[in-house]
Amino acid sequence: MGASSTNVQAIKKTLQAILPTRRDIRFKLPADKVGNWHYSGGPISTTFLNVFSVFLPVGERFFIDAVRHYRDQVTDPELKKAITAFIGQEAMHGREHEDYNEAVFAVWPGARKLEGFVKNLLDGVTAKLGPELSLSATIALEHFTALLADSVLREPKVTENTEPHFIALWKWHALEETEHKAVAFDTWEAVMGRGPRAYALRATGMTLATVIFWGIMIPSFIAALRAEKKLSDVKGWQQFYRFTFGEVGLLRMQLRDYFDYFRPDFHPWDHDNRAYLEQIDAFLAEQEKLVA
Repeated sequence: MGASSTNVQAIKKTLQAILPTRRDIRFKLPADKVGNWHYSGGPISTTFLNVFSVFLPVGERFFIDAVRHYRDQVTDPELKKAITAFIGQEAMHGREHEDYNEAVFAVWPGARKLEGFVKNLLDGVTAKLGPELSLSATIALEHFTALLADSVLREPKVTENTEPHFIALWKWHALEETEHKAVAFDTWEAVMGRGPRAYALRATGMTLATVIFWGIMIPSFIAALRAEKKLSDVKGWQQFYRFTFGEVGLLRMQLRDYFDYFRPDFHPWDHDNRAYLEQIDAFLAEQEKLVA
């Protein structure tokens, strides 16, 4: 059963204190490890995450622009503060993934072309489909990233036996995606409400985002594996299955929560995983030691 509208408001009120914080962190990634840094997931899992990283800087800028467009229409002062912090966090994520992606470009030069294609696609969404569908696509893709973040934080096997600098970046990203996971959605509700039209646009945005994202991600992933000569790595594919849909289940564990998005009364904090945010201070202390 979905949460009632009253319950959603109660959840939002309870979680008002979760105000995202812009954290300026550098990770000093060892570029020579980029081709196989997720040792337990194997080289194919490493490439999967590397390809996903290529999408992120241009995606983060798209999210920032989509939410910023509506900031002046938001009247709630707490939400306005959250939007400003959301923009700051996404800008930091984009910067660090740009550094990461420079290492990816060295092992798969085709990644530059992919990045350009995604940028042109998102620019086209903004220009041709307008601000409403841009924000709809943003809240859909923010749901994607929030679910992946939850997997990173929920399952210890996702982060074990990995190169420490790379996994630190992904863990930082996961913590902050969790911290701000409702900001774009709350912006949507503040300006669009919860009526039938708002729901239809929201559901359409998720449907299109799912088809387009995986329609680009899967062939790009295969192209990267071919370029890196990993396509025929049988052991690597076994490790990848274990990591994504098998025992570890990075993607498998989130299927039900993905479909929750299509409930008319859905809100991101229906999946209340704020307990993970208690890890932030310890993570920051570990990160200072790592890059010292």
